[in-house]
Amino acid sequence: MNAKVSFAEAAAVAASSLLSSKLRSFLTLLGIILATTTLIAVMSVIHGMDVYVAENVSNMGVDGFRVLRMAFVGNFDPKKYLEYLRKNPELSIEEFEFVRSKAKLIRDIGLASGRRASVTFGKEEIKEVYVQGVTANFGVITNVQPAMGRFLTDTEDRRRMYVAFIGNDLKERFFGAIDPIGKTIQIEGRPFEVIGVAKAQGSVFGQSRDNFVMMPAQTYFKIYGSRRGLSYVALAIDRAHLIQAQDEMRMLLRAWRHLRPGAEDNFAILSSDSLVQAWDTMTGAIAAAAIAVVSVFMVVGGVVIMNIMLAVVSERTHEIGIRKSVGARRRDILNQFLVESSMLAASGGLIGVIFAWLVTLAVKAFTPVPMSMPVSAVVTAVVLSATVGLFFGIYPASRASKMDPIEALRVDR
Repeated sequence: MNAKVSFAEAAAVAASSLLSSKLRSFLTLLGIILATTTLIAVMSVIHGMDVYVAENVSNMGVDGFRVLRMAFVGNFDPKKYLEYLRKNPELSIEEFEFVRSKAKLIRDIGLASGRRASVTFGKEEIKEVYVQGVTANFGVITNVQPAMGRFLTDTEDRRRMYVAFIGNDLKERFFGAIDPIGKTIQIEGRPFEVIGVAKAQGSVFGQSRDNFVMMPAQTYFKIYGSRRGLSYVALAIDRAHLIQAQDEMRMLLRAWRHLRPGAEDNFAILSSDSLVQAWDTMTGAIAAAAIAVVSVFMVVGGVVIMNIMLAVVSERTHEIGIRKSVGARRRDILNQFLVESSMLAASGGLIGVIFAWLVTLAVKAFTPVPMSMPVSAVVTAVVLSATVGLFFGIYPASRASKMDPIEALRVDR
């Protein structure tokens, strides 16, 4: 009980001291505030992006993967790009049919090919629309769901019909509140009947995911050809066999391309796990840089707190002498100044939390960067700042507790 009373008294004295010198306290805490704001802001960006990548960037699901001519996960390397252009052949329909007939660990596989094109309806025109030719199972494999109408069918693909499944951007721009099903749009001058509209998917880093048109793959090949830009999309038989399914795909592709043992793959296989691992690597570098900055701010803030606490000890020397003369123990004096330095730093941490929250709101309001402040970041920042205050307050508190009461009382107030 005495310990609780002693702590409460020390906290009350510390709070009174902080409030009596608001400007000095705030200036003292600038380093801690900057460190806390930086730490929480970076953790909020990383947390928000983790959630964003998991939910939005990849539409392959936990058991899906893609086969591409080349892929850059992380930093783009121009030299590698030129090397891949020279070394990696285009994927082909014949190769796709071979893989589909031989694979045992793949539940479903489809193909797609795409390009940018202009799309018109009446006098309205949208340029740089991503036009894709896809197989009828593409929507199921990539989880593209219709909000209106339906997706493409095998019959439409076999008959090379001029039908289109459009993204929400085209629906809003061309039709507004009008039902688009059955309407005819023009893709580079060719008429296509709209049979369905996809559910809105939002944007990724400010780039819309709803600015697209899908047509049957055979229709696309009839118009644009099938020799460039093909990719395969596949689903493993289940999540547990994803790695084995990718290995099987790799083996079949290497066999089709007659690659020798030890030769590098001349294609790329990309899964959701690959994107997440690449993102983790990138955020790890960001976090490391943030820790270095935060460490500098924390050390600077801690040194400033120590200097201020030494000044406070000098100012209150007479008070320390009075407290010791009426029975205060060395431990009581030590606790008082440790609590004061910790509260000082923790206050800076709380102010930093408020600043970081305001930064998060501003970023979410004015930029496409997804930020989400995790509770763990707030707790970590406040606890870390209080720990810094406690550590750098040890020397001033120890110095105060060791004062001789007689010498302290002699000091003029």
